[in-house]
Amino acid sequence: MPNTLFIDGEWVSAQEGGTRDITCPANGDFVATVDEATEADTIRAIEAARRAFDSEVWSAKPTSERADLLLKAGAAIRERRDEFARAESLDTGKRFVESQQDMDDIAGCFEYFGKIAAADAGRIVDADSQDVFSRISHEPVGVCALITPWNFPLLQASWKIAPCLAAGNSFVLKPAELTPHTAILTMALLEELGLPKGVGNLVLGSGASAGGPLSTHPDVDMVSFTGGLATGKKIAANAAQTVKKVALELGGKNPNVVFADADFDAAVDNALNAAFVDSGQVCSAGARLIVEESIAERFTDALAQRAGSIRLGGPFDEAAESGPLISKEHRDKVTAYVQSGVEEGARVRCGGQWGQGELESGYYYEPTVIDQVKRGMSVVTEEGFGPVVTVETFTTEDEAVATANDTIYGLAGAVWTQDAGKAQRVANRLRHGTVWINDYHPYLPQAEWGGFKQSGIGRELGPTGLAEYQEAKHIYQNLRPGVTGYFGAH
Repeated sequence: MPNTLFIDGEWVSAQEGGTRDITCPANGDFVATVDEATEADTIRAIEAARRAFDSEVWSAKPTSERADLLLKAGAAIRERRDEFARAESLDTGKRFVESQQDMDDIAGCFEYFGKIAAADAGRIVDADSQDVFSRISHEPVGVCALITPWNFPLLQASWKIAPCLAAGNSFVLKPAELTPHTAILTMALLEELGLPKGVGNLVLGSGASAGGPLSTHPDVDMVSFTGGLATGKKIAANAAQTVKKVALELGGKNPNVVFADADFDAAVDNALNAAFVDSGQVCSAGARLIVEESIAERFTDALAQRAGSIRLGGPFDEAAESGPLISKEHRDKVTAYVQSGVEEGARVRCGGQWGQGELESGYYYEPTVIDQVKRGMSVVTEEGFGPVVTVETFTTEDEAVATANDTIYGLAGAVWTQDAGKAQRVANRLRHGTVWINDYHPYLPQAEWGGFKQSGIGRELGPTGLAEYQEAKHIYQNLRPGVTGYFGAH
């Protein structure tokens, strides 16, 4: 597939001619060849975004027009749901039905920001004087670098593109190099809908080559990044050199706390969802199961039995319940992660092996339950980002909260109990950006998403997600200007 970079309103090839073959992690089959950008391509894209923003070709449009384009984008993605979902599944290996669900959420994100953009009129400030008119206006930040991960390629991109455009910015999007195709489809869609030249730009390639200028170039005003903690720290340090605005979502080590009075069957069922949806390659995965000691043995037995029966398969295998990991390199990391836990004294109750037989051509890893873990073990403190869940225990409410908060991360968590007061107490004390009570994983585009501590800076979704892409300006007008007499005339 030639000409897969979108720069200044044109589909172009990488200047140095680099390409990358994309293969499906479910079976290694070839998907397509795409361009591999270098720093020179990314700088061209940044310059195009800068020109577009400075020309006000998008930012000066009425918010109703910007909103209309986003609403049309959402509707188009609903209409082309299967096309987009198939592209996502081929890139990621995830089940087609899961990709279809993602497309519904993506359409909803574009529609949500389209609706709130049209209603964003700033506010009037009471200056306590009839002679003063004072207001707060919300203006676009400028040129935004949007860097997205491979696990939810278009979902994470939509969380950035939609508010970015709603606010009137221009952008350069760099998706993960392994999963480019829904980004390509989306840029083509925005072009079809009439997004002005240079407002949206797409570069493909690795972070080392294509991504570098996005956090260092002086013409970039904001960087929004979703990905790993180490890379996020580098981006923040780079951005600090020119004091760019930064929004970071850097993953989590998320606790799923189950009290003895919880609905046992529902808690077990949802613990499976929390840990193994999308093969555990979810930043908010409930990878730390924290169970009240009196039910821990029974709960772990039930969980391991259910997890051991999960059927693995490719994206278009209708009988499959879980898919592959994204790459061989990532599967090797998950393998080493589980092995490190065993070496530290943990016990594998089920899983812990690669997919066998017909699955050997893909990067499958069995859903894995690990118990006999202790706080401080690597499998408890580090983000594994695979189908692995550890089981810890507690005896008191205070111990449950302390255990759940014992992490450098703070993205998401859950509490399971039929005691409404306990549920609210624990939810209020958990230092995590999203807390579910008697549920796991749902999110709403109108509700903010983001983390405490080293899970990141800023929020996506909700009104705050729009505000991340805006600058607040105070305009103060004296309606009756006159001589102040503050300094005496001489």
